[in-house]
Amino acid sequence: MVIVREKLASPAAGAVGRLSLAFESRQRSRQRARLDSGEEIGMVMPRGEILRGGDRVLASDGRVFEVVSAPERLLHIEAASLARIAWHLGNRHVPVQVGDGFLRIAEDRVLEEMLRGLGARVTHVEAPFEPEGGAYQT
Repeated sequence: MVIVREKLASPAAGAVGRLSLAFESRQRSRQRARLDSGEEIGMVMPRGEILRGGDRVLASDGRVFEVVSAPERLLHIEAASLARIAWHLGNRHVPVQVGDGFLRIAEDRVLEEMLRGLGARVTHVEAPFEPEGGAYQT
């Protein structure tokens, strides 16, 4: 089995395959995964490494694969005060994608109820999830 151990510094590296992963899987350091072609690979990444859509990873046989952020079930949040909503989500350590005039989080029934209680407009979408990396990540 081919093993992926590192993310390449240059996203411009030509890729010969695609690796579509949800956000939760793009955070794991050790796992089995399948390329979009169906080939099974192993991943042994450095701990704390988060893969983003567009990243390139190097396999043990020299091939380069493009990481694709797979569509996920998300809550799309709009509100008059997104700062207030973001504070409440941050207080709960929820990964949040910040967009122009909206926030997105993974679907969560309890958080959806809280957000509606705070006056947010919440819709369900299926889209790639790219939450903020935090103070020490990009």
